[in-house]
Amino acid sequence: MFAGALLAVGLGSLAAAAAPSPQSLGSDLNLIFQSNLNWTEAPEHQGSILLDARTYAAAQASCAQLSEGLLTPNGSFFLADYSFALSYLEYAGLSYFGERFWIAQEGSECLTIGAGASVFPAPCSATFRALCSQSAGYNVPTVTGVPSNYEVTVQSNELTITGFRNQASFRFYGIPYANHPQRWTYSTMYTGNPTINATAFGSACLQTGRGSEDCFYLNIWTPYLPSTPNPPSCKLKPVHFWIHGGGYTGGAGSDYDGGPQVARGDVVVVSINYRLSTLGFLALSDGVTNGNYGLADQILAIEWVQKYITAFGGDPTRITIAGQSAGAGSVRALLASPKAIGKFEAAIPQSNLDGMLYAATYSNYYTISQELMVAGYAILAATGCNTTAVNSSATLACLRAYNGTALVYMPTVARYVVVDGTYITTPQLEVNGSGPVANVHLMMGWMSDDGNSFIQYTGTTNLTTAITEEITCNAAETYAIESFGLFPQPNTGNTSLDVFNVTARLATDVEFRCLDQATGVSLAKHGLMKNLWFYQFDRGYNGYDPNGVCYAPVTAEYPYGDPNLPHFNCHSGDLQYTFGTVGLSGTPFRDANDLYFQQQIVDQWTSFYRSYNPNPDPLYLAVRGYTNTALEYVRDGAWQQLSYANPTLRVLSVPSTQRPMLETAQCDSLNYTLAYYG
Repeated sequence: MFAGALLAVGLGSLAAAAAPSPQSLGSDLNLIFQSNLNWTEAPEHQGSILLDARTYAAAQASCAQLSEGLLTPNGSFFLADYSFALSYLEYAGLSYFGERFWIAQEGSECLTIGAGASVFPAPCSATFRALCSQSAGYNVPTVTGVPSNYEVTVQSNELTITGFRNQASFRFYGIPYANHPQRWTYSTMYTGNPTINATAFGSACLQTGRGSEDCFYLNIWTPYLPSTPNPPSCKLKPVHFWIHGGGYTGGAGSDYDGGPQVARGDVVVVSINYRLSTLGFLALSDGVTNGNYGLADQILAIEWVQKYITAFGGDPTRITIAGQSAGAGSVRALLASPKAIGKFEAAIPQSNLDGMLYAATYSNYYTISQELMVAGYAILAATGCNTTAVNSSATLACLRAYNGTALVYMPTVARYVVVDGTYITTPQLEVNGSGPVANVHLMMGWMSDDGNSFIQYTGTTNLTTAITEEITCNAAETYAIESFGLFPQPNTGNTSLDVFNVTARLATDVEFRCLDQATGVSLAKHGLMKNLWFYQFDRGYNGYDPNGVCYAPVTAEYPYGDPNLPHFNCHSGDLQYTFGTVGLSGTPFRDANDLYFQQQIVDQWTSFYRSYNPNPDPLYLAVRGYTNTALEYVRDGAWQQLSYANPTLRVLSVPSTQRPMLETAQCDSLNYTLAYYG
């Protein structure tokens, strides 16, 4: 009897300490937050947690399990926010016409809220869905430990995963998706401890400056946690699966916050780590070390999402893979990979490199023999592992024993997708249909000045010298470019900057714009995609800036920079906008258009995740109160699909415009025509 009592006390203590879950609450959990992406006023907006129907007393008890009470109407934005939030639930089929929800009582009366944020009393014994308060802030600490009252647990198949919430989303950081493999073997699905603490990011993959080889982690941001293992598909959210960039040598899934997209667009966001540099992409001629380990990690992470994402409110049949720079190169490779085809429904490569110079290897893949010549032999020599035949098992054993940090710090590293015969079987994505191509929805584009980040601003005032040194490495080709007269030198009074303008324009054409446009035209000609949407960003927020030209000039009136003054829209300058993080700490709004443009971009990107069309439904914009984006469509018109008969793209700016493909005369002169891929 005494032992049984102790056992009961022990179990009770464990139950009290456990984070609440949809199952323990007997309810789906939906975060309600009306996000206008203006983070300077975010604390004035009041979020809530929506629970399934129950009596008033049961609702109070359930909210208490979340360390919350029932929602108390408060604040200057409450009426508008909940008018829109409840209208959206009805629009999305997540509530019925006239439905009411429990909120905090006033005096002895039990109160409900409904359409138009109208508040009416109701019998306390009645059953309604309930709105709990949401006291979690916007910057819940993870380094010092998430407060236990904000933790939440999800049961996904055999895994029990504890994350947390903030105002914008439920968050699960550092979930292991793979077992830690031996170096240069392909990763396998995680089978470790099924109880996972997901309240802090896992290590980035080993790279210069940070990371470790124990890095097989993904992160999830979601607005919805179902209480059953098989919720109705209409409740599940589309999944944005993000692949970071960084030249296949750097970056991590934790670099960008998925919360703003979740709150604004009602989607699930997943970001991942994958092996980098020599540890992720070395290939040898031994018939075993075939490369593409980082790419295989990405595919395994997609498979993990397919298996487990339903418990996080995501729809495994509606995955959009997206990435920028090397992440875009990864997306392009996955579009060609027999191992990946069929595992996703849409793709967004942002600033995919294709063409010459630094771009040459991102869309055109080496054979293993070529990779050895470019990187492999140098790595073997630097490690001293070249004392035996390259195809010897002793060579691989030597490399596996070598210090990992030293490998990624070497002057030559392996950072190339290769034709390995399994993951990649063709030397490029065969956009003419002659090889495997995923038949999906595609949205693709670049920054207007993407290329300037990959050349040097040398300060020269001689255009011929600059073109030869930075672009052609060939005097005859430079002469041809200058003789065409298609790249005139501007005259601003700063000659060295004028020269750099020309080389930056050339670099953008030969590394991004020309062949990305040709990709779209060929895909359209051969009918390989379900639909195609192309864009160019003509507005950027900082970005990758090795030349010090990407930041808007500071003035007395614009202390954070005046976007209307001349500066470059650089590589990675789209990311703060697409993730909705402009206005957060370290990325202040420079002018009013930063907010309006950010709202427009997040609405377009999340619309594509939901419907595979970047034009949001006008009724959706109306019921959500997204007035600025709605006005943008009235002013600027709809984004048009690219077709073979109408090769067009959206120039994203304030205002946005629809135009024919850009720089076609310039691209033709460089032999990168729209018909380049056939």
